[in-house]
Amino acid sequence: MNVSPVLALAGLAAIGLLVTRLPPIQWRHVTSLDLVLAAGAPVVLLGLVLGPGIDLITRPVLGALAPVTALAIGWIGAALGARFEWRYVRRIARGTWLLAALSTATAFAVVALGAWLLSRLVPALSAAWTPRLPAGLTLGAVAAVSGPGAVTLVARAAGIRHSGTRALSLAAVLETACGALVFTLALALHHPHQSAGRVALGWLAWLASVVGSGALVGTVFVSLTRPRPEPADVGFALLASLLFGAGIGYAAELSPFLVCALATGLIVNTAPRRHAVRQVLADWERPIYTTFLIIVGALLTLPTVWVLVAVPLLAAARIAAKWAAVRYGSVALQLAGVSPNVGLGTIAQGGVAIAMGLNYFMTYRGDGADAAGASAAGGGLLTTVVLGVVAAQLVAPPLMGLALRAPVASAPAPASVTPAAAPAELGANAPPDWSR
Repeated sequence: MNVSPVLALAGLAAIGLLVTRLPPIQWRHVTSLDLVLAAGAPVVLLGLVLGPGIDLITRPVLGALAPVTALAIGWIGAALGARFEWRYVRRIARGTWLLAALSTATAFAVVALGAWLLSRLVPALSAAWTPRLPAGLTLGAVAAVSGPGAVTLVARAAGIRHSGTRALSLAAVLETACGALVFTLALALHHPHQSAGRVALGWLAWLASVVGSGALVGTVFVSLTRPRPEPADVGFALLASLLFGAGIGYAAELSPFLVCALATGLIVNTAPRRHAVRQVLADWERPIYTTFLIIVGALLTLPTVWVLVAVPLLAAARIAAKWAAVRYGSVALQLAGVSPNVGLGTIAQGGVAIAMGLNYFMTYRGDGADAAGASAAGGGLLTTVVLGVVAAQLVAPPLMGLALRAPVASAPAPASVTPAAAPAELGANAPPDWSR
């Protein structure tokens, strides 16, 4: 079925706006199935039906909608970057950062190594996760990130008191930020083909380009909003800036996610209307995230059934790594009051993990030797990432129950955060958002 990209875009926009009219679902007791549904599983299934199911959204149409996809990825990155305002970040003690970095590094190393071993043992997985080294690094980076919104909801439903919920959310934010930084390793390994008329960048030059692009986008927004405009003008300037940043990330084969995350990190630290920026990001979150999930569903493919075997194995390795890192890392860092099982409280994931998988797909989809290879490159890994997020959502509530067996008044290094100064963007005071 041949569908005009304009009609496809109009349909996606209509679905996204329709979702904003639906009332938010409130649960007193969150089960594993509730968490999966709230994370957007029905929307992903809708995309799967519209894409591979009835071929309404075909690969050529999705190719034409690549700028929209880049904007959605950039928006999720921007929402993460907007959480890091320096006046709050500097109040987080070094022990908290070290424990988050240790958890991230352990999960990354264990899952990346596990993915490499599986690809060596099963040739079908090696063909599905291509190119092998960047794919393994991406799977490790995705395993390192968490979902602050999902963690907050599960913690509240489990009856954890406010300080403990806030600390768990803070731990999830820090782990997600560290995982996003690790993700740059996988993207920096990509070198455009010389035959396509592009210049191959070294990883250092690539990283400098990402940082420079993020700084440029943030500076453009600050210059547009310096006279303290009205909130409506802030929204327009932010949309224009993120479009610019996502366009740079996509066209220059950098990363819409990283460019927009760095841009909003700069914006919330320098712009006069930082609260209006966060409000705009929150207001447009549901329609953009819905469109994003439909596109993800339309891109899903199952190159081999071995993916269904690999996902639970990698999920188990991720859980064990996070638990062990926090349990023994808190002892090594001499952090008092940390529950031995609290590492199980940040297992839930959100849209950042999927955005990283989709960003990888957009970067490496053309690295196949032929049309079939180009379609497979990144597609199998994206499916693995999505299934891994579903697995994390399914096991998060029971694992939170295990974390409650010991006092969880705080997640990693609770005493390091000044309670009275903990902000909504780095805590759990705001309503959960599932795009992060």
